[in-house]
Amino acid sequence: MSASEPFVIIGAGLAGAKAAEALRERGYDGPLVLVGEEEHRPYERPPLSKEYLTGKSEREKIFVHEESWYPEHDVELRLGRRAAAIDRDHRQVRLTDGSRIPYSKLLLATGSSPRHLPVLGANADRVLYLRTVDDSERLKSVLGQAERLVIVGAGWIGLETAAAARAAGVEVTVVEAMELPLLRALGPEMAKVFADLHRRNGVNLRFGEEVAEIVTEGGYATGVRLRGGEVLPADAVLIGIGAVPNIQLAQDAGLEVGSGVLVDAGLRTEDPDIFAVGDIAEAHHPELGRRVRVEHWANALNQPEIAAAGMLGEEAQYTRLPYFYTDQYDLGMELTGLVEPGGYDSVVTRGAPESGQFIAFWLGGGRVLAGMPVNEWDLVDPINALILSGATVDPDALADPEVPLGSLAGAEAGPDVDAGAPVEESKDED
Repeated sequence: MSASEPFVIIGAGLAGAKAAEALRERGYDGPLVLVGEEEHRPYERPPLSKEYLTGKSEREKIFVHEESWYPEHDVELRLGRRAAAIDRDHRQVRLTDGSRIPYSKLLLATGSSPRHLPVLGANADRVLYLRTVDDSERLKSVLGQAERLVIVGAGWIGLETAAAARAAGVEVTVVEAMELPLLRALGPEMAKVFADLHRRNGVNLRFGEEVAEIVTEGGYATGVRLRGGEVLPADAVLIGIGAVPNIQLAQDAGLEVGSGVLVDAGLRTEDPDIFAVGDIAEAHHPELGRRVRVEHWANALNQPEIAAAGMLGEEAQYTRLPYFYTDQYDLGMELTGLVEPGGYDSVVTRGAPESGQFIAFWLGGGRVLAGMPVNEWDLVDPINALILSGATVDPDALADPEVPLGSLAGAEAGPDVDAGAPVEESKDED
């Protein structure tokens, strides 16, 4: 299939690159333009706080495709460019350099940006964020020299960075306004697991504390002043207090937005020629019966296939459940399903959390809403089947390693591994 005007993708990250790949694999042979703000060709972001940051992975491995892939597949890369506006009436995208790109179909994959800390000293040197490969390389350099690091925020980025810093022998203090890490993501039951994990690895956790100021000297960050007046000395400060979806471009174009860009299950906006994927997509989920926006790698990897189908006039829906994974110290976990603050009744564990190898299930109304295997692999499919079955489960059976998960869903749901079985390193990469 070809088009007189190009298919244009705004956002040259994982989602944008996978969309270009999906379009070509589905037979689109027309002009295809991929626009990105960074000078780097599309790469994956999770390694920036994991393997690449810790030096376990080479730089070349972060990229989605080899450099030659783009010319070989007639994908025009326009890097170091930012989209300034969408002219829906004339079906054009205007870039900040003044150039205009006409489009027949447009895909928005603009991702998200780090949330900045609005305090005095936040713009000093050695105040770091972690979103881009340049950020990761700057942080890696700091970890090679620093003795003390203060991390503001105990979310995924903050905790993964803490683990990397401890592996590098850096003294780490984490400041978090809430009483536990990952509280909104996991709830208090499983948040405690991560608090204990980091304490065992020597991290100083300061919960219920707020930052009043980044202390500086000569333009460099030298510590963090808490609201109570105490100063935590540091050679560098990492801010990890969440991300903001980049929806301004869509909003300025008159597209409907909420917490993200509103799209249907096929990832199409109210404009039939414009689609959205990844961090910005607030999509109707047919299995969950509601709109969901998830800032996870799995969406950036898998949603582009559905959007590409829609751009080519095919019918497809995104039905995958939210998925996330992390590696910290000797803990590896996968989380599948949707857990929200106050949105569940109880947590049931299969295996003992203190053993470091178990499965946690979040229940609501007697049904499994989400599952988290910790140091257990090949369980995402059976847990997903259990979630999607909507079956009411017996908590005692759910906690019993001798009861196959597939039987709780009412049918065999794929391979099952009992808690306590040997760990098998076969997880997907985030």
